[in-house]
Amino acid sequence: MEVLSITDLRKSYGGKAVLTGVDLKVNKGEIIGYIGPNGAGKSTTVKLMLGLEGGYSGKIEIFGEDIATQGEGYKKRIGYIPETAEMYDSLTAQEYLTFVAELYGMDYDDADRKAKAMLEVFGMGDSYHSRISSFSKGMKQKTLIVSSFLHDPDLLFLDEPLTGLDANSVMVFKEILARFAAEGKTIFYSSHIMDVVEKISNRIVLLHGGYIVANGSFEELKSQSQEGTLENIFNQMTGFHEHQERAAEFVSIVKEG
Repeated sequence: MEVLSITDLRKSYGGKAVLTGVDLKVNKGEIIGYIGPNGAGKSTTVKLMLGLEGGYSGKIEIFGEDIATQGEGYKKRIGYIPETAEMYDSLTAQEYLTFVAELYGMDYDDADRKAKAMLEVFGMGDSYHSRISSFSKGMKQKTLIVSSFLHDPDLLFLDEPLTGLDANSVMVFKEILARFAAEGKTIFYSSHIMDVVEKISNRIVLLHGGYIVANGSFEELKSQSQEGTLENIFNQMTGFHEHQERAAEFVSIVKEG
């Protein structure tokens, strides 16, 4: 079953084309690893799908309907972890999470119970009534993760969701994604951490120059490349071969005089 469909998606900023014709179809239960160099248009694609930005040409269909005409209803069925998020730091975790849940139409008591239990999974049960301003970066990220899953969405957009998480929490989160996908949830995962994308994704989509240059499983991409890891495949397909030279130049500058 098709959950997401993008057709000839184009977007420019100030006359500069960022997306130049993106075509993509995503099915129920897939984990899509969406990768590309900085400035390739990954976050722009996600913001357009979320309805946070407009001014595009082409078509975006979510749950079988064009988001340009279907209104806001589809947003109740999606979750989002942005790369950088502005949180209400003066609120407690309880206040923030129940507020977000009620925006999605959840009952307060159900949201309160679920939010506390979900934070406890991440070892933050004792911080439920603490102000977010007192949280570390990792604690804020865990709170964001809970806020995106709390209303049981059918489609999740995750933009660098592991930022600030400790190793144990990363393991828990990766297992959460696998279990949600097995239940038929669809996950759109954008990240620069190639080894994670390689391990969790059913399908990897590489955006470069404003359009998709690769689309397939890791094994399929590997068969088309002479390189062995996703990082090396990424470098090959985007034409970046200067990492060793740049590193050597950096070290030589440090050691000057």
